[in-house]
Amino acid sequence: MNHWLGRTELLIGEEGLMKLGKAHVLVAGLGGVGGYAAEQLCRAGIGEMTLIDGDVINETNRNRQIIALSSTHCQPKTDVMAARLKDINPGIRLHLISEYLKEERFEAILGQKFDYVIDAIDTLTPKVSLIETAVKKGLKVVSSMGSGGRLDPSKVEIADIADSHHCRFAHMVRKYLHRRGIYKGITVVYSSESVDRKSILETSDEENKRSVVGTISYMPPVFGCYCASVVIRALIEA
Repeated sequence: MNHWLGRTELLIGEEGLMKLGKAHVLVAGLGGVGGYAAEQLCRAGIGEMTLIDGDVINETNRNRQIIALSSTHCQPKTDVMAARLKDINPGIRLHLISEYLKEERFEAILGQKFDYVIDAIDTLTPKVSLIETAVKKGLKVVSSMGSGGRLDPSKVEIADIADSHHCRFAHMVRKYLHRRGIYKGITVVYSSESVDRKSILETSDEENKRSVVGTISYMPPVFGCYCASVVIRALIEA
């Protein structure tokens, strides 16, 4: 029990721990959801991760993002996340992609073998492109829908995207995927809680976004932990 993963091994056994240690997981998006997902994977003993995010930390991230501190302001999210994960597990193998990805880039990135993909992208077009490419490559993917505008963690669910409801973001993702011939088979984390329109601010100041949705500290982390749980449980049960 002196090993840092001793308590994890007590729960999932030596074989489960070995499966996690051999796994390579891609995490796309290191914001409120993806940052927490990546950390939970690392703390569970995932041996290799590819992290994608082209953004830098800004002041407004501090209410919900695990890597957002006054001391990390303006630093690239991939660099800060990588340093944090290395501090948890110095032996983890990390690959960093510090860019905003266009549709054509996913084909090359997802051409390598990943045991699982976590989609924590919050912009519609690259999100749908990532999901579509992962499906075409036969990769397992779990995708986070909208965590903003919500307060009740008991409303968060894991389901097939075809069964998601009361989430406008999920509705839009489904609509775009339908155009590409994908109707089901994607695991999503979503909330059935209704969003108050007063929590949505139309804006032209945010890059790649037409609106900003209010968020509370604990909801994106809940989504991230749910995403990580889907991956971890699937890997140890494989």
